[in-house]
Amino acid sequence: MLKIMVLGASPNRQRFSNTCVKSLIRYGYEVIPLGIKAGKIAGRPIRQNIPAEKDIHTVTIYLNARNQQEYYDYLLSLRPQRIIFNPGAENPELKEKAQKKDIEVVEDCTLIMLNSGYF
Repeated sequence: MLKIMVLGASPNRQRFSNTCVKSLIRYGYEVIPLGIKAGKIAGRPIRQNIPAEKDIHTVTIYLNARNQQEYYDYLLSLRPQRIIFNPGAENPELKEKAQKKDIEVVEDCTLIMLNSGYF
């Protein structure tokens, strides 16, 4: 089972990050929600502190570029195989840093990728 981190996870059911966590779970992925607000999504606690994780396959990002900066070193240290920048989260600076570490970078909507079968 692939491990997916959702950066910018929100307990607000109206947010795409919330829907993404639920969809990933429904598709059978192990999901680690990481966000700034406490809460749960589909029974999974939203981690507010940077978790010590290993074997993260994909990080899917729902934060704007400015709010991603504090996570750069952490995300790159995870050495995920892929980082997905969802609409509104595009970030040329982090994209370049990730590509230099041979991390695949995708600018797309995780929800559409899941529902279209090319996640």
